[in-house]
Amino acid sequence: MRKIVRCSWAGEDPLMCAYHDTEWGVPVHEDNLHFELITLEGAQAGLSWSTILHKREGYRQAFADFVPERVAAFRSAQIKRLLTNPAIVRNRLKIESTVSNAAAFIKVQEAFGSFDRYIWGFTEGKTIRNVRKTTAQIPASTTLSDIVSKDFKQRGFRFVGTTICYAYLQAAGLVDDHLASCWKNKI
Repeated sequence: MRKIVRCSWAGEDPLMCAYHDTEWGVPVHEDNLHFELITLEGAQAGLSWSTILHKREGYRQAFADFVPERVAAFRSAQIKRLLTNPAIVRNRLKIESTVSNAAAFIKVQEAFGSFDRYIWGFTEGKTIRNVRKTTAQIPASTTLSDIVSKDFKQRGFRFVGTTICYAYLQAAGLVDDHLASCWKNKI
């Protein structure tokens, strides 16, 4: 019988365990949640995922529940207020990129009918399931994340390097990197 390991990578942080157990690697098909995950993964650059996860509710409040049309309408006064908001990472480039990414996101929705249709087109609508024995075997980026990153950048997205894109693809369930020993491994 296979030993079940619950969220071993998440340590003792209950929020990280809950995220692993209920969200990470679960296919996302809601556009606003795609936008949220892209934003949070970009905000994480240089920080820990735990830090961002603990600020998630603050991000939802600060960025209008990740409704792209509302975020794309943010102006300099709102950005200045966000720079003083301790509930989020107060980095001007990351905040401004969220606003410009909202505009790019809307353009993708208009071109493809939905962001979901666009992003799942990269995997032909299927989750890529990897079987890895250790976290050391999980790459920081892949050919797929290189392609997605390049396409995002061509469409005007920022803070979407290949490592950020791979983390997003994992979070949104386009890639499933649960370890072979993980109870969430579906293979």
